[in-house]
Amino acid sequence: MKAVFISYNQALSERVEYLLERLQVTGWTQFPIVNGKGSRGGQPRMGNHTWPEKNAAILTIVEDNVVPVMLKYIEKLDQVNTENGIRAFVWEITAGY
Repeated sequence: MKAVFISYNQALSERVEYLLERLQVTGWTQFPIVNGKGSRGGQPRMGNHTWPEKNAAILTIVEDNVVPVMLKYIEKLDQVNTENGIRAFVWEITAGY
């Protein structure tokens, strides 16, 4: 199994949720407000007067075979919406409990 952390501009929320639905990912945790700045020339997203936009993030645990499809969709979404920004980070996970 893999953990996938997706960080994205809140403007992409519906598209990210659609992706999860399309891939039949039924379990995830959303962080509705995440402040930060992307490492690839991204503008700060701080939710304040100077930097009013906000980011969000989702963490999900999926089967290994779901990850390549998910990453391909996220890459395409980023290419089409360069001004918004979206990134995904994946790591191996050992199931507990």
